[in-house]
Amino acid sequence: LAEGYEVHIVTDASGGTTQEAHDMSVQRMIQAGAVPVTWQQVLLEFQRDWAHKETYDAVMDLVREHSGAYGMGVDYAYTMVHKAPQRQVK
Repeated sequence: LAEGYEVHIVTDASGGTTQEAHDMSVQRMIQAGAVPVTWQQVLLEFQRDWAHKETYDAVMDLVREHSGAYGMGVDYAYTMVHKAPQRQVK
């Protein structure tokens, strides 16, 4: 921040010794000008464009496995809209 960079902090991929310590450190970073984001925001920013076919499948695998309701929506779109076979949960 001091050198002029825009800084994003991935709040759900970091922690402190307690929940309060984590929350207070995030608040201090926000007050300093950092932008809080989640791991999923970072992942989707890296993918950026669904036309990037070389990373599409890997990103969608992560989303379906670890993104809760959004992952369920992706599963729904695959099976109902794109007529893909239903995914077998392990």
